[in-house]
Amino acid sequence: MALSSIQIGNLQVSRFILGGNPFSGFSHQGSDRDQEMIRYYTAERIQQTFRHAEDMGINTFLGRGDQHIIRMLREYRDNGGTLQWIGQTCPEMKNIRRSIEDIITGGAQACFIHGGQMDFLLSNKELDEVPLAINMIKEAGLKAGVAGHNPQVHQWAEKNLDVDFYMCSYYNSSHRDEHAEHISGMPEWFKPEDRDIMVNIIRTLHKPVIHYKIMAAGRNDPAEAFRFTAHHLRANDAVCVGIYSNDKPDMIGENIRLFEECLIHE
Repeated sequence: MALSSIQIGNLQVSRFILGGNPFSGFSHQGSDRDQEMIRYYTAERIQQTFRHAEDMGINTFLGRGDQHIIRMLREYRDNGGTLQWIGQTCPEMKNIRRSIEDIITGGAQACFIHGGQMDFLLSNKELDEVPLAINMIKEAGLKAGVAGHNPQVHQWAEKNLDVDFYMCSYYNSSHRDEHAEHISGMPEWFKPEDRDIMVNIIRTLHKPVIHYKIMAAGRNDPAEAFRFTAHHLRANDAVCVGIYSNDKPDMIGENIRLFEECLIHE
């Protein structure tokens, strides 16, 4: 199955990108749901999901640069898997450079600084290390980007960084001024006005954008979410969606069909 694609530099990326949050138990729906995802996503099921995504025409996976995900990807590739990997830094490591090193050695094609990490650095006026981190990614031959839930992250990055892509969350769902990492069970909110603010910011950015959290972590109706996203995708933008197939065995196929139908009608 052939899906539409975009270009991030010389990297061809399927316009529908497989997200990895469910593999690591980041449901953004509470601690019980986190644990449910962790128990469901055994190593075997993660491998099956990678293969199913590839069969459906997805060519890119976006996920954490921790040892769990790196090992899953290594085993998948050793068995002939071809998905590209966009690596996300891990804020719990407290050291962006070390996280980037793991992503580079893990075989990623692109790397971005985690959204909570960027929100935290912005809130605490500690952004000086970010240009150095972006240079480090580029010098290793990877495409470099930043994520952010706070729209001001992208406004700052547009003025101060030479990135290849942006990761823009539709929802600024928690304050990250005290800690960068997501903590299971922490209070979160998903306000419709945040989505409108972010898509207006996206219009001002000069590099490709990967739109994420478009479903408000499962709170939005998928058909409505894809219609809204398709309407606001620019010509070289993509969407990243996490899949929890325990809810629907063919969630990947259903989401791709919805997305492609919405693109056709735009």
